[in-house]
Formats: sequence, structure tokens, C-alpha cells
Amino acid sequence: MAPPSEQLDTLVAVLDLVRQGARTRPELVQRTGLGRKVVTQRVVQLADSGLVAEGDYGPSTGGRAPRELRFHADAGHLLVAQLGATSISVGTTDLAGRLLDERHEPARMSDGPDAVLGRVEELLDGLLARRPAGGPRIWGAGIGVLGPVDAATGAPAELPVLVDWGGYPVRDRLARRYGVPVWADNECNLMALGELRAGLGRGCRDLILVKIGTGIGAGLICDGRLHRGARGAAGEVGHVRVDPTSPVRCWCGHTGCLSALASGRALARAGTAAAADGRSPHLAAVQAAGGGIGAADVIAAAAEGDPVAVDLINQAGGWVGVMLAGLVNSHNPDLVLIGGGLATAGAPLLAAVRRAVYQYALPLATRGLRIELSLLGDRAGLAGAAVMVADKLFSRRRLGLWIDAATPLGHADEIHAVV
Repeated sequence: MAPPSEQLDTLVAVLDLVRQGARTRPELVQRTGLGRKVVTQRVVQLADSGLVAEGDYGPSTGGRAPRELRFHADAGHLLVAQLGATSISVGTTDLAGRLLDERHEPARMSDGPDAVLGRVEELLDGLLARRPAGGPRIWGAGIGVLGPVDAATGAPAELPVLVDWGGYPVRDRLARRYGVPVWADNECNLMALGELRAGLGRGCRDLILVKIGTGIGAGLICDGRLHRGARGAAGEVGHVRVDPTSPVRCWCGHTGCLSALASGRALARAGTAAAADGRSPHLAAVQAAGGGIGAADVIAAAAEGDPVAVDLINQAGGWVGVMLAGLVNSHNPDLVLIGGGLATAGAPLLAAVRRAVYQYALPLATRGLRIELSLLGDRAGLAGAAVMVADKLFSRRRLGLWIDAATPLGHADEIHAVV
């Protein structure tokens, strides 16, 4: 039976603050505005459920020294995964999102959901087999996928380049496999969440994460919350038309899209052309050696000073900056982070992005703005998947479904029914 509504409200308020780092009952009283008796009752209830633990006495502020509180992040563990266009990342985390184990490997989403998710399950099973016997049980799972995701079903929207994934029951498949509540979201959204809670975005309220990989997408954090939009399609910045004069056609059917001009696929195409017409002897040598030209080859050539490759990196960064200038004007973030495979181009790419943003965005919008490379890399999506699952499990509408049992296990159907 779920706790009464008023009790649940105060329970969630106390738990949220302890998860955020509140350490004592007096601090909880001050920050929630609740009475000491109510705070004590909720702390005891959370301790009985295994979610909060009491430790040593903290420093006294004049009266009896208070016992320090901490969120019991090892009450359960989580399975997390991120699918990129050409890669798989999986891991296990505690309830605070701390990564405990991980695996990363190349993959092709074009192989279809059965093959790709089958490999995800094999990798997750391998991580589970390495866990110590008798450790915390798995309480939930989260996965980042390409494109928008239906919040009600956990199924990806159909994309022209990944038709087989459209409507595929990603959430339901993993829930059946592991017997736990599962959530899915767009990979860029989860990367933004990961940066907000565990990366350079800690302490920010407004943040934009741009992933430049095979395609280009963004995760938007507004006032400390992930912005998904009315249909989950927020952040599809790869289809912003940045050059109306460009004849290059994007997979969406239009020309001049950011993804068509600045993505890893675009960089590989431009590098191949530079090798074929002899403009870049360095890339021509790579091609002559029997290898196709990929974005990584262009980045490596630029790092060695190849002028054509340097120009291609600058052009890509400039187009990303043009798009970002519009987002900076409309969203006014504290921080912009650049991630994905092209972020390995480093300082030259970042400089080109910054130049365009500062050239085209309003001075007020760029005042105090930081534009940096992500430091978490592939781990950002894994951290974000853990944040997503924990926030869902501990939300007001779900916590009451399982708090009396002290575990969400066995309550997946009820939990999934809450949208």
C-alpha cells in the first residue's frame, strides 16, 4: 500500500535532498521547511527501507551533535547502455550513478535491433557474471538509443536511415530479459544528463551538449531539467539548415543540413574527395594503402598539419558554431559541451566552434558562456542512463509503488504504467 499523499510528498522531498548531498536533520529542516518531527519520521522511514544510512556524529552548531546522513547508493545497482551509430557502451552503476564496470566496442546500428540488442545483452550478462556473489541486486536498467523515443512505450521513433528500429520494443525486451524496470531515451539526452550530474555541468542550470559523430544531435538542459519537447524530438539539431546554398543532400531529404555538412559522415566524404583529387597527399596515401577514408583519418591528418584536413575540421566546427549561435540566443545556457567522435579533433575544432558562436550570437547571450569539450566521452551516456533510472525510481509517482517493499523488484509493470 502506498504511503498517504502528504507523507509521500515529504518523503520524496527528504530523499531528494539526501541524494543531493544534505547531511544532517537540521539541514533537512532548514531546506525543506518541515518540522523536526516530520523530518525525523521520514529519515527513519527511509532508513528502514535501506535508502538512507546514518553515520558518525557531525560537527555541533551549539546543541547536540547531529548524526550525518548519506544516501545508500549500494541499496541496489543499475544496468546501463548507450547505442551510438557505430558503437555500443554498457556498464553497471550504483544508485548515485557511479560507474562500477564498463565495456565499449564498435557496432553497426544498421545491423538491426535484434542483432544489436542481442550483443548488448551478451555484454551486460558478462558484466553481471563478474559481479561479486551476494552483492546488491539490479534494480533497474537504462539505455540510450538513436533518435527520439516514445516516453510511454520506450520505443524509438522511425528514422529513414534506421527503419528497423522504428517502434521496436527496446524497453520491453530488456525488461523481460532482466526482470527490472527499464527506461530508454535519446542518447544525446542521456549524455547531457550525465554531464549535468557527473561532468563539467555540475552546478549548471542551463546546459547544451552537442554530440558530433556519424550524425549530430543535442541534449538540452533548461533550468536544471532535461528538455525533451512535446513529442520527444527536442535536440534534433543535425537537421537545422545552416547553408541554404549547399547542394549536399541530407538523409532527411533536405539540403544544407548541419549533419550533411559537419558530421563524421560528412567529414569522411570530404576527406575522400580531397584524397581522390590530390588536394591532400596525406589522405591520398591513406587511400592508396587500401583503406577507406573515415573521419578519424581526417582528424589524424589535421593533427599532423595537413592543411586540407585542418580546413575541413575548421569548416565543420564553424557550421556547428553557426547552429549553436541560434541555440545560445534562444536558450541562453551557462555551458555548451562538445562530445562525440569528432570531439577528438580537440582544440582546433573547439576554436572554430567558439569563433562562430561569438560571431553570430548576441553579446548578452554569450556573456559568461563557457564552450568546452566533454571530458566524460562515452561515459557521459552511461552516467546519464543511471541518472534517468534513479530519478524515475525515486520520483513521487513511482516511489510510493514500492517503498513499503524496500525494493522495486516485482513492481516493474506498475512502475512502467506511470508515464
